[in-house]
Amino acid sequence: MTNDSGIAAAVHPAERLADQESERPLVSSEILYRGRIWNVLSDTFTLQDGGGELTRDYISHPGAVAVLVLDDDGKVLLLRQYRHPVKMTLWEIPAGLLDVDGEGFVAGAQRELAEEADLVASEWKVLADVFNSPGSSSEAIRIYLARGLNDVPQDQRHTRTEEEAEIEFHWMELDDAVTAVLNGSLHNPSAVVGILAAAAARGNGFASLRGADAPWPAHPSQR
Repeated sequence: MTNDSGIAAAVHPAERLADQESERPLVSSEILYRGRIWNVLSDTFTLQDGGGELTRDYISHPGAVAVLVLDDDGKVLLLRQYRHPVKMTLWEIPAGLLDVDGEGFVAGAQRELAEEADLVASEWKVLADVFNSPGSSSEAIRIYLARGLNDVPQDQRHTRTEEEAEIEFHWMELDDAVTAVLNGSLHNPSAVVGILAAAAARGNGFASLRGADAPWPAHPSQR
């Protein structure tokens, strides 16, 4: 990379190390299972070198958003919820599916924050974008940082049902949450990534974070 004078310009390592979209020639695609929320697909494709065909089965997922809530005292909000596939109650951050037609990403995060935590926030930033399990699912998750908190009025609160009816709340110092991640006490991927990203971004007062409406080209709907 060179500048206008022809002199090589320095490139920040973070700009050199970036995931890239890379489609492979698709031979066939079949829906193996149609679910209430996601389907299981079986795709057959070829690699760039012209080798033989490969077949991979994976979950076709609508994507999700998660919210790392940080109050004025530097504490994060964790929610305890039962997760049946792993047969555990996990400490998580507010999160949910992007399964409402026409709903934007930020609006989805705001909805989940209100429904799961009875909170609204006036300040939103993007903490991180991740694929939950890219070897087996197309699920893309955007994790937001939410600050400037206020309670949802009592008469406007969402009625939580099923597993969400058992949600417990706990506020924890961000540094203590980092310790809980590093000692293996927390396992939810959105919580782990969100906590560590918030701790890293805190060093410059969160000035390096992207705006809430930053492009999200990795989400399936954007490709």
